[in-house]
Amino acid sequence: MSTLTTDPVAAIAAIEALLQPLCRSDAPGMIVGINQHGRPLYRRGLGLASLEQGVANTPHTRMRLASTSKHFTALAILLLAEDGKLQIDEPVQTYLPELPRLSAQGPTLRQLMAHTAGWRGHDELWSMANGLNVQPAGSSLAMMARQSELNFEPGTRMIYSNGGYHLLALTIARVSGLSFAEFLRSRIFEPLGMLDSESVPSVLDVREGLAGLYVQPPGTPAPARAPWRRALYPTEFEGSGSLVSSLGDMLIWLSHLRSEHKIVGSAQSWQQMLTLNTLSSGEVLPYGFGLCRQPYRGVEVIHHNGAVTGGGSQMITVPAHALDIVIMTNGCAAAPAAIALKLIDLLLAEHLPETVEASEPRAAASDFPGLIGKRYYEPQSGRLMQFGEVAQFLGLSLHGFHALPLRRRGDAVWLGMLDMATSAFEVELAGVDPAQAPQTLAVREGGQMQHFQRLSDEAPAAAAIAPQLIGRYRSADLDADAVIALEGQTLMLTIQGRHGQMQARVQPASPDVVTLIPIDPMLAALTRSVVLNLDRRDGQSGQVLGLRLDSVRTRHLRFVRVD
Repeated sequence: MSTLTTDPVAAIAAIEALLQPLCRSDAPGMIVGINQHGRPLYRRGLGLASLEQGVANTPHTRMRLASTSKHFTALAILLLAEDGKLQIDEPVQTYLPELPRLSAQGPTLRQLMAHTAGWRGHDELWSMANGLNVQPAGSSLAMMARQSELNFEPGTRMIYSNGGYHLLALTIARVSGLSFAEFLRSRIFEPLGMLDSESVPSVLDVREGLAGLYVQPPGTPAPARAPWRRALYPTEFEGSGSLVSSLGDMLIWLSHLRSEHKIVGSAQSWQQMLTLNTLSSGEVLPYGFGLCRQPYRGVEVIHHNGAVTGGGSQMITVPAHALDIVIMTNGCAAAPAAIALKLIDLLLAEHLPETVEASEPRAAASDFPGLIGKRYYEPQSGRLMQFGEVAQFLGLSLHGFHALPLRRRGDAVWLGMLDMATSAFEVELAGVDPAQAPQTLAVREGGQMQHFQRLSDEAPAAAAIAPQLIGRYRSADLDADAVIALEGQTLMLTIQGRHGQMQARVQPASPDVVTLIPIDPMLAALTRSVVLNLDRRDGQSGQVLGLRLDSVRTRHLRFVRVD
């Protein structure tokens, strides 16, 4: 049986020193719980659960798990498979016949649980069409059933999908005859004594002991006392992020997760939960069903984090040392996943290597100075990438999203699933002159090779492409209309849905591709990075006949010109 590096008193003092900078009496905060071998080591609440009432977070405060909810949904599907009520390798249309058949390959329930299904998510679709207006309950299925194509062929790639897990929640309700919340309560929470846990499908719902979610307007200096706003997550997230829980319940759950003796779920179901998924290309993802598994400093960790507007969570266990950590936040400026790893470093220092293994080190920006600032584009996939510098490392931005530091492996640099929540994106640099940016770069995404072409350093002015681009467009998949207009020297896009709109500045990257920057910074955070690929009549000089909208999680969403 492993023990902590230091005695419990010294360990608690070290944890307090790590967390103390995050403890404020005038701001939202976090709750932290740590067990080893099932015994409590640390419980603490920091900051406020309610800014309005001045109520502090405590170890008993309940918070939203966000995407840490997902593996509970996956286990519920496997419990129904144990009951003989469904088969996870059946197409999802078997249980939700409203969905169209968009591929002969599925997608199956298994692929939905692995994020390899390719179905576009309702959350990003809704925000693109309707902005931050609240989505009517029950409308997500109709939105996803409206789609005419998938992001990719099922099983060929991975794109993290909240929509896929919402389809799983709908399947659970349809097959079991119970609501999603009732099924989780009766089959998972009550048998384990997790009485503080439940599915709460909207951030507008009030529950006893539940901390509020808070955000500060973008650009607010840190630390700042004010202003704060109540956070709003506008779309349905039952199945993908709707669970509410407490430290005590989640530590019960982690102990059960790593235990050989299961109360909920068969050994076969848990083996499936923890088995890593493989794409058709042979790429192995560090992801099972709603759970990540990976090595960290010589030990295996099982974990999943979550993020919702105004909050976040991290659940992680080190099975070899029976160390369980749960962190939940309600608006403080903290990264739960990073804090959890620091706690592992602190508590298991004696059992871990002195230095972090560097078999796949970060690529230094100084190794390829010729790539910094250069942009590349692949027209078939609609992928736009730009190299930059991130804290002295070579970074890569996709679709205008913030640059992430690249890892180096042999003659390639890459981002993995744990960086982007997609299948690996690997750029081949063999033979590339470090001081010169080549005209073409070979990129492997999800095991499939693509060739990106370098764009000119000088992007066209908005006014230069405006005559071919301005006009009206329609997207049947989005059930929305779009207008592009020139306002002064700025191109503006307005997408009008049935319940709201999204406005964005149009920033040309080349004659055939533009990036979108939503006017509302909160909306920009939800829709992430977006590009429009322009379909023209006669090459680069012809009138634009249609648009293909591409983002990190939505591919080839089509708009047809209607004017």
